[in-house]
Amino acid sequence: TLISLKTTVRDEQGVLEAVEHVHEMLDKEVAAGTSPTNIFVCGLSQGGALAIASVLLYPKTLGGCAVFSGSVPLSKSFADRVTPEARKTPVLWFHGMADGVVLFEAGHAGCAFLQELGMACEFKTYPTLGHLLVDEELQYFRRWIFDRLGISQGTKDARPSSSSSNHEDLH
Repeated sequence: TLISLKTTVRDEQGVLEAVEHVHEMLDKEVAAGTSPTNIFVCGLSQGGALAIASVLLYPKTLGGCAVFSGSVPLSKSFADRVTPEARKTPVLWFHGMADGVVLFEAGHAGCAFLQELGMACEFKTYPTLGHLLVDEELQYFRRWIFDRLGISQGTKDARPSSSSSNHEDLH
């Protein structure tokens, strides 16, 4: 229900515990030889809230973070815990103006908060989009990742776009 969603997203202790799990996964990737700048943390709704919280509290610069219809689940008092390295991680934020679950204003305020921290946050608005993910967002997201990785979309290195039924794990 909507009430439990709001309670869960605003439960900072629960968010911090989940962030620890994400950080463990990130640390494993880095230990396995993946450059942090080749790692992207992304999520939809509560997953987007967890993604941005994880990036804000991670001590390294990552390749990027994408938030789809999410919000910042931490109070502004956490701003002093965001390291200079974490502030260098670019953020792409998508939000529909017709979202009735995570209000557009919450998404917009989240991006503004990141910009106040000195972070690069690109905010993409979709006037008629509700609380869901659409192919237009995914195509833009794909180009954004390729740009950050320096991959030309016209080369053999570029992966073909995946359909909504065939998701690939991009890091």
